[in-house]
Amino acid sequence: MRALRLPTFAALVAFALVALLPGTSVEAQLTSGSIDGALAPDGVSIVGWGGGTPQQLVAAADALGCRAASIWITRDGRFRGYAPDSPAFANQSFLGLFPGGVMEAGPVLVVCRPGGQTSGAGARNIEGTSCTLFPDDNPWAQRVDDLPVHPNSDGYIDYLAGLAGNQFLHADFGENPDYGIPWTVVPRDQARVPVTFDYDNESDPGPYPIPPDAPVEAGSDAHVLVVQDGDCVLYELFAAERQGAGWHAGSGAAFDLRSNKLRPDGWTSADAAGLPIFAGLARYDEVESGAVEHALRVTFSRTQRAYIHPATHFASSITDPDAPPMGLRLRLRADFDLGGYTGHARVLLEAMRDYGLIVADNGSNWYVSGATDPRWDDGDLDQLKSVPGSAFEVVYTGDISGR
Repeated sequence: MRALRLPTFAALVAFALVALLPGTSVEAQLTSGSIDGALAPDGVSIVGWGGGTPQQLVAAADALGCRAASIWITRDGRFRGYAPDSPAFANQSFLGLFPGGVMEAGPVLVVCRPGGQTSGAGARNIEGTSCTLFPDDNPWAQRVDDLPVHPNSDGYIDYLAGLAGNQFLHADFGENPDYGIPWTVVPRDQARVPVTFDYDNESDPGPYPIPPDAPVEAGSDAHVLVVQDGDCVLYELFAAERQGAGWHAGSGAAFDLRSNKLRPDGWTSADAAGLPIFAGLARYDEVESGAVEHALRVTFSRTQRAYIHPATHFASSITDPDAPPMGLRLRLRADFDLGGYTGHARVLLEAMRDYGLIVADNGSNWYVSGATDPRWDDGDLDQLKSVPGSAFEVVYTGDISGR
């Protein structure tokens, strides 16, 4: 967990004068979701906030060039802080002040990280949309570099080492347009069409805003991933095929990209683990930018009959406690030398060290998922093939369910 970066005493005094003195009110001049005032990209600033969730405030700061380390308000004569890079439990007392999740309009103190590099929501903006890849406190966005090693880490890693087949990282995407998992963006007014499912008892009912020409993943999984701009909802299908005016699929799920809501326990999605596929894809534009600030999706040939949240579903009859459950979080060990890695491979390995890999499906061992994009350089990505599974450890992110 990352500690809150504290503002200076002088800044706190100035903030108190703005926030606490009678007759001080900025609400009437503010627009919801907006910041009024200038942000120092590497310091402390007092600005007006038009109201909205803490995640929206962080995103608004990112848009202004401030990588927010913490935000502060006053409540009952005390300063209360929120750290966007910390897991949810570290911010519980702050979030508990707003039962509906929405901060009221008023003055806030924002502490920006040195360097002015944006992070969090701003760095996870989905290209071609006004949407962000889930809130800052979503499990996919949780940093794992400071999390404790799982008590059974050695057991899990030894089990994976004993699996037949590949034992090195492998980018399950590349230059070939038939490789990787494609996705597309549709507008808010995209026409909704009927969708039927084989597993309709665990699928979100249609209609879905999926166009007739939506790209379908090559191979038997035939995933379809659609991000609806404006409403910021992710729609995903498994084993999809056109049917009449709409689609038929094995299963389907809709995820509100502004929410941390999980699938019901025991429910699948378009992925075996009940997870959103899109959240774990390496996308060319974010990798090219130099930072991937979310976990990546990984598969193994044998998994346990269990899951760890945010996963909600298993796809196995194996009860061996050393087999990886769905949702297991793996981290590239800090002592693994990245000095010889360059380009996109280096960016991806840094993401695996800082945000980790999440077990999401049964498949080839150590295959990491990415979006279909002909701009990938196979020669660059092939550097990953020299990284052994033994370079990873398992971190503790929650208890096992579903056994």
